[in-house]
Amino acid sequence: MNSPVLCFGEVLWDFLPHGTFPGGAPFNVAYHLHRLAVPVYPISAVGNDDLGEQLLQRLAQWGVSTSAVTRHATLPTGRVSATLSSQGDAHYLIARDVAWDHITFAPDTLKSATTSPALVFGSLALRSAENRAALKQLIDALPTNAWRVFDVNLRAPHDDLALVREFASSANVLKLNATEAARLVDATESPGQEESHARSLAAQFNASLICITAGERGAGLLRADHWTWVSARRVAVADTVGAGDAFLAAFLAGLLRAAHTDAEMLSAACRLGEWVASHPGATPDYDATTPI
Repeated sequence: MNSPVLCFGEVLWDFLPHGTFPGGAPFNVAYHLHRLAVPVYPISAVGNDDLGEQLLQRLAQWGVSTSAVTRHATLPTGRVSATLSSQGDAHYLIARDVAWDHITFAPDTLKSATTSPALVFGSLALRSAENRAALKQLIDALPTNAWRVFDVNLRAPHDDLALVREFASSANVLKLNATEAARLVDATESPGQEESHARSLAAQFNASLICITAGERGAGLLRADHWTWVSARRVAVADTVGAGDAFLAAFLAGLLRAAHTDAEMLSAACRLGEWVASHPGATPDYDATTPI
């Protein structure tokens, strides 16, 4: 696994009640893949401003490539203001018309897609036509056996279900939470319905794997008509920002290594997501020696 995983989409700052943290779902996934020793290549854009410079410095400090994170000459770096409920759940106000709404890349980046084992992309970055066109180029360039991982993040008002369905048809891995799954199958969210919703999604789309997370209850995976469920463990939640991204990174690392059962992959993903939820921000520091 020498070629890097590509992570396409938003890079931004999360302004939380207890501090300011680097974020954006693809950025968070890239961070955790790197921590899990998976080569990674984030593709995004920041502004030509102090916030953008700080994000580039943070990536460089982590040892993550910044060569495909461009600097927009006029648009600012993205930012999100988040408020937290008493349970630590986040609600977001996402700045519009920012640098990551206009992601461009050089021919070398497109060439890297031709050997990449996986591309991770989310639904938020689909809000701009320029990003949709760029993402389609990357998807078309991937090897036929690459994982095309669509991380559905429905953040109103950036939650166009027609766009989500269009790009879901290009993915072979769908990852979404229980609320999002219910919306996509036009059903009411109800605990215990995750398998039914996963099977409905499988009937709609071509995805080989459908992974549904259910927060403090656990997560499930539908693969080859077989449903696997792993229960969550209770933790003291600091905030839930980035927990799902950490889950996805651990799950994808397991897929790429192809050395574990579905239950083992889900368990490892749940444990990392829980650990991140018990720490402030989406990218807490850890390494192979950290007990998780």
